[in-house]
Amino acid sequence: MRISTPRSVLLAGAVAVTLSATALPAAFAAPSPTAVISEVYGGGGNSGASLTRDFVELANAGSAPYDLSGFSVQYLPGAPSAGSLWQVSALTGAVAPGGRYLVAQAAGTGGTVALPTPDATGTVAMSAASGTVALVSGTTPLTCRTAADCAADTRVVDLVGYGSAVVREGGGPATGASATASVARAASLADTDDNAADLSAAAPTPVNAAGETSGGEDPGDPGNPTEPGTVRVHDVQGTTRVSPLDGQAVTGVPGVVTAVRTTGSRGFWIQDTSPDADPRTSEGVLVYTGSAAPTVAVGDSVLVSGTVDEYYPSATTQSVTEITAPRTTVLSKGNALPAPAVLDAASVPRGYVPSAGGGSIDALPLEPAAYALDLYESLEGTRVQASDTRVTGATTSYGEVWVTVEPRQNPTRRGGTLYSSYTDQNTGRIKVMSLDPARPLPVANVGDVLSGTTTGVLDYDSFGGYSLQATALGTRTDRHLKREVTRKQRGGELAVATYNVENLDALDAQDKFDTLAKGVAVNLSAPDIVSLEEIQDDNGAVNDGTVGSEATLKRFTDAIVAAGGPRYAWRYIAPQDGKDGGEPGGNIRNVFLFNPARVSFVDRAGGDATTAVKAVRTRHGVTLSASPGRISPANEAWSDSRKPLVGEFRFHGKPVFVVGNHFTSKGGDQPLHGRYQEPSRSSETKRVQQAAEVNTFVKSLLAVDKSAQVIALGDLNDFAFSPTMSALTASKVLKPLITTLPANEQYSYVYEGNSQTLDHILTSPGIRRLDYDVVHINAEFADQASDHDPQIVRVRTDASGHGHHDHH
Repeated sequence: MRISTPRSVLLAGAVAVTLSATALPAAFAAPSPTAVISEVYGGGGNSGASLTRDFVELANAGSAPYDLSGFSVQYLPGAPSAGSLWQVSALTGAVAPGGRYLVAQAAGTGGTVALPTPDATGTVAMSAASGTVALVSGTTPLTCRTAADCAADTRVVDLVGYGSAVVREGGGPATGASATASVARAASLADTDDNAADLSAAAPTPVNAAGETSGGEDPGDPGNPTEPGTVRVHDVQGTTRVSPLDGQAVTGVPGVVTAVRTTGSRGFWIQDTSPDADPRTSEGVLVYTGSAAPTVAVGDSVLVSGTVDEYYPSATTQSVTEITAPRTTVLSKGNALPAPAVLDAASVPRGYVPSAGGGSIDALPLEPAAYALDLYESLEGTRVQASDTRVTGATTSYGEVWVTVEPRQNPTRRGGTLYSSYTDQNTGRIKVMSLDPARPLPVANVGDVLSGTTTGVLDYDSFGGYSLQATALGTRTDRHLKREVTRKQRGGELAVATYNVENLDALDAQDKFDTLAKGVAVNLSAPDIVSLEEIQDDNGAVNDGTVGSEATLKRFTDAIVAAGGPRYAWRYIAPQDGKDGGEPGGNIRNVFLFNPARVSFVDRAGGDATTAVKAVRTRHGVTLSASPGRISPANEAWSDSRKPLVGEFRFHGKPVFVVGNHFTSKGGDQPLHGRYQEPSRSSETKRVQQAAEVNTFVKSLLAVDKSAQVIALGDLNDFAFSPTMSALTASKVLKPLITTLPANEQYSYVYEGNSQTLDHILTSPGIRRLDYDVVHINAEFADQASDHDPQIVRVRTDASGHGHHDHH
């Protein structure tokens, strides 16, 4: 089994969060732009290993040959003592642009497979589990024995610590190395000087300068078979999610190559043309070639030998069954491919996944007629097709688009698929990616259609689960989704909006400011008050103690004026440096913009980052002890999280209290599609605490004046049906407006093909006439200034009677 580091934080119940870029320590000779250590393996010749020798593989990410004359590869034990010395292996020659260079190290007594012909040979007996390898300019042994000392040594070109190595780059050593697993960089050779992030464990895939992989040069190796062995693909896949042959060697597994992946996680898929009668056992499997480009072609009839491996993209996901360290015999070319399985409303069951009471479903026998995820698992690695699928999640920058194969499943008014309950999952959602770099996905918005047939193989990853890796794409039919414009508020209506502007800071590109500003001035029709989330400090992710947002807000409000909007004033309370979560250095905060020509802000001194705002009884009713103020900022509920901002406004002489919120994200929750069912939502605990704090504060206002007009709004990072919302609305002190819309309009965010709600506006009982609207301008579009749609409420503060709603 191997587990890799995912591209993003894993989420459950389903929501993307803005990811933090980890601050990097002092670089090892800066992130290497050209020569890097691409793979390290210390398990050669160990018990259980296939390969007979340890190795270090170098790679050249640059565009010119990298001369290694006079260079060395050096090794230090993972836990060096005062007497530990670096062991030196001298190098000659060069690494070609985009090429590899193989340094063989000591052989053991186990294993049967030789390395490809090495380009240099050392005698170091590397540890399988933990150690440090450095590429060094020179052959003099290094003397450093700490990460800091080695970082300061300018002779070090690149360095990889694995296992529990003391000397490593960045936040930690690369994990997962063993007798059967190396640590290797991604195919991109990305080097951020953080070993834990840059290298992941997998079956070893040594490649030499000639591009050769380990074949069968060892005289004791049986070589590549020409007759099928006894094991078939359905034997490899088995009747559960995990192969019964996991970790075992297989020989001569027959199949036809159905698809090839040349980027990212490289490999090819084979499918048996003589299936068994068991619907639970998949007839397709991924053959993982690692850093080596596959040398087979679609239509090749092949025999594959290698080691069966269950690859977990992350700790909470399901796994992909693979054959690793493959040796492949091509028997013939140009063979017909098996017919694809059809994915549609008739074939995909309405049940989503079996329950294991929160435990792992790995060992449960598949029930493909009962559960969608079981059906998809029973088709893992096989050819599938879908026809005329509607797009439910717009094309992403990662080359993904979400579609539904069940068009009548919970459709939204604009063509999405609504996520409305923890127990009613949308089984028809599936991700589509293109395997052909020459034919990328079309740029599609929600509601567009991939017309005709899309065919490919069914794969699985941590960014949404099952995905159709397309070998043939349908064509996009543009349904001309429009960005909405809400109506202008009337004279007697106070218009209050919330908008998450996704980490806006003064260093961002002007077009981001302009697009967000047009959203406020045009699409929201210039609200009187805008509660913003994710306003960063004036230098964004630069982590130097800056906490003010004046330059950020000056640029944003100038852009709103340029877009035809009013000249907004603003109020906020700057956070303490590094105390409010979000992107490190960004010091994210909530901000009120307001139009002084329409509404006035009551400034009352005393509000700061650590002082709790209180409700104060006066003979004129309730007021705030400080305005702007923060709700219970010292409470543990807000540690490493954005504190709510409270402001007292006056509209037509009457007080209105606005509470701007940005609750903690859903990062760390288990994914909907993962191996633990039902998934745990660990992040929910803190949001429920935060909601209770806001609820308690609103109650304190209403205890003084039960008709006080309170608007609580913002990015609550949770659903209308969540425990968070129950805590926020306890005793009916606040009413969530999202649930007053027609069911097919109750969303403001799209994640993994689900239209859902994270942003909310709630009102107190004293607000009796209102008009509420979610304004869809971002979440459903491939081109988006933020991943959230804004929303707005127009309140008649002077009126009594019942609420009403206008829609587009």
